[in-house]
Amino acid sequence: MTGARALDLFDAQATSRQLDLAGRWLRSFGEGYYTIGSAGHEGNAAVAAALRATDPALLHYRSGAFYCVRAAQAAGWAPAERPGADRDGTDQPSGERSDADRFEVERSDAERFEADQPSGERFDAGRGGTDRPAAAGGPVEAAPGDPDGPGDGSAPDAADPEEPTGGARSAVDRPLRPGYAEAARDVLRGMVASSSEPLAGGRHKVFGRADLAVVPTTSTIASHLPRAVGMGLAVERLRRLDTAGRRDGAPTSGGDGGAMHTPWPPDAIVVCSFGDASVNHASATAAFNTAGWYDHTGLRIPVLFVCEDNGLGISVRSPKGWVETTLRSKPGVRYFSADGGDLPRAYEAAAEAAAWVRRHRRPAVLHLSTVRLMGHAGADAETAYRSPGEIAADLARDPLTATARLLVGAGLATGEELLARYDEIGWQVRRIAEEVLDEPKLTAPADVVAPLAPRRPARLARAVADAAARAGGPGAGARAEAFGGKPPELTGPLTLAQSINAALADGMLDHPQMAVFGEDVGAKGGVYGVTKGLRDRFGVARVFDTLLDETSILGLGLGAGLAGMLPVPEIQYLAYLHNAEDQLRGEAATMQFFSQGAFRNPMVVRVAGLAYQEGFGGHFHNDNSVAVLRDVPGLVIAVPARPDDAAPMLRTCLASAAVDGTVCVFLEPIALYHTRDLYADGDGEWLSHYAEPGAWTGGHVPIGRARVYGVGSAEDVTIITFGNGVPMSLRAAATLADEGVGARVVDLRWLSPLPVADIIREAAATGRVLVVDETRRSGGVGEGVIAALVDAGYVGAARRVAGVDSFVPLGPAARQVLVSEEAITQGARTLLAR
Repeated sequence: MTGARALDLFDAQATSRQLDLAGRWLRSFGEGYYTIGSAGHEGNAAVAAALRATDPALLHYRSGAFYCVRAAQAAGWAPAERPGADRDGTDQPSGERSDADRFEVERSDAERFEADQPSGERFDAGRGGTDRPAAAGGPVEAAPGDPDGPGDGSAPDAADPEEPTGGARSAVDRPLRPGYAEAARDVLRGMVASSSEPLAGGRHKVFGRADLAVVPTTSTIASHLPRAVGMGLAVERLRRLDTAGRRDGAPTSGGDGGAMHTPWPPDAIVVCSFGDASVNHASATAAFNTAGWYDHTGLRIPVLFVCEDNGLGISVRSPKGWVETTLRSKPGVRYFSADGGDLPRAYEAAAEAAAWVRRHRRPAVLHLSTVRLMGHAGADAETAYRSPGEIAADLARDPLTATARLLVGAGLATGEELLARYDEIGWQVRRIAEEVLDEPKLTAPADVVAPLAPRRPARLARAVADAAARAGGPGAGARAEAFGGKPPELTGPLTLAQSINAALADGMLDHPQMAVFGEDVGAKGGVYGVTKGLRDRFGVARVFDTLLDETSILGLGLGAGLAGMLPVPEIQYLAYLHNAEDQLRGEAATMQFFSQGAFRNPMVVRVAGLAYQEGFGGHFHNDNSVAVLRDVPGLVIAVPARPDDAAPMLRTCLASAAVDGTVCVFLEPIALYHTRDLYADGDGEWLSHYAEPGAWTGGHVPIGRARVYGVGSAEDVTIITFGNGVPMSLRAAATLADEGVGARVVDLRWLSPLPVADIIREAAATGRVLVVDETRRSGGVGEGVIAALVDAGYVGAARRVAGVDSFVPLGPAARQVLVSEEAITQGARTLLAR
């Protein structure tokens, strides 16, 4: 590490510390809303400096110094020095060096480089004492084509005119790098909830910006780690596809215009930081296990995990040695470590770890020991749970003063100069804080929710029409080949499962970046045969089995979507989703909200669910709880009941994900997968023909539009339902028609957003509404329907038939808690008798 680089990183550390102080100052008079700081973790500046500006990063909330360095990198400051390349062992080099020598790259280190390096001018402590060098040296450049060298295209900093050039105040009289000031403004805008904040726009204080390749994370308890693994898997997969495409002359984009490459360079690595307490979280365990599992199978995941270990989770201490033991024991994940208070050593270890991940395309973890200063947050009185001696010991390990001591010991600055520099940075940060105070805030509900879930129905309809044109035109030959010469529209009427299978195949043909994955979806073709044959048609790179962990399955989807893919993960049963719900709520649904659409994770999650499986299951295979999904803002929930709805609804979901970045849950009623008959055995009334591409446009199903069936006169009662309730309600309506009662059955099709306009129109048509809800009475879909009616001023009669507030038991007892046709018929009769 050069002396100039050390001075620059001191500035990053000082900027981060002053941001923490500014946050407390803003809070003191009610204008700051976030006081969790980075004090004690400023060693992560060295981690940022060891990476490229184009390496995507998901950052822990104590990453102020990292963010400052990344902003400076993006502004043109090349950070990449290489103190050492990959080493075979995980042990770190030992031995004492003088403070000056620690800012040099010794020959023993350079000999480990894979390529010869030009030797930039370096500071020589032997000549210096406290004198400054005439010019501090630049970084060691990588040889051309070296995969471990600088990859952001920036020039090295050897000739940087802003470096010290001698003189008594050279360490102070340097302008703060524009990137640092810009980063400070970003962070301060987040603290005051300014709508001018460049990423979240005042919705949260995040570290994130698309041009910095910093992906926002707001759930700080390790929930972003599964996404990081998914990003790594997708980056490597798309890198290989891109390489193969260039070699074979194959196109790297699909007919829908979706490019098959990531937003990052092909040799990028993913970096993901988190705290030591988070290592115990189930999400972290899932991420490490998945990374190791795939590494064991031979698949490459270039992810560098960075555990910033200050020994505390708010007030709960990590047992001594526990974090290291835990991280070292992760199979398939290489372990590196360093003291975050030792800037040169942290830089060496980070550079070594990053080089190893970049070269081998395999996961590693950097265990960075840190301290926590100024408490967990502004309101945390840590004296209640920490002794004065313990707090003082952490102050003695302050990384900012440690860097200052090294700079003074190396003769690069005096203590007085560094104090003056620290104060000068503080005043610059305070001035920026004062400037952002008057910036506008979000003041209207529409402004707050604007980026949450953009809906562009005209563009979706056009995307479906374009897909139809491709399938029936230039893609017709490939489509015929994929279906073995007999496309699904020529195979006769299909079941729900067969229709979904055909629509998935059409989606794979139209979206080359689409991948289908989950438990048993590959070789077996799904436990209900819904993905049967897809792996044989499209290959194991696009249709593959995963390990049995729903958190990881969704995390793979989140990362893949962010990296440019169109993921279609499958959750085998609805009940299995509940232990992974935060991946949808805290991660998937918040991405566009907290980035104003700068980042998006398009995804269509297929879930087999709901009840009524005859002779099978119990509550794990007959789960009827969807309340937690309907509670997630922006999430689209589709429930197809009929085969001729399933295909167009799936096409809509895929188009919405590709066009708007939507996160969709495609909830498939298990009991209807293979249903063929409606009114009588053998009638085939629940089968449907698959539409040819020419009919896709006319049969397009927009998000939030219901389907209405008229039975008899259709003038007496409106039955509103979905899923399994549709065939039951149609049979009940037929019974009522025999009694002279005309009914209209409304299939909601979309549980979020509800088709409110259709609900109101059909309710008003009869003035009597029976809501048939196969979910539970409390928290069920019916509550939302009734609320929509009330909000619209509906004054007619209304009644609900819903499932009992119970888990679904095994065997015939299930009938005691689920909606039946008899209950629907009787409910309508009661309603008519009022």
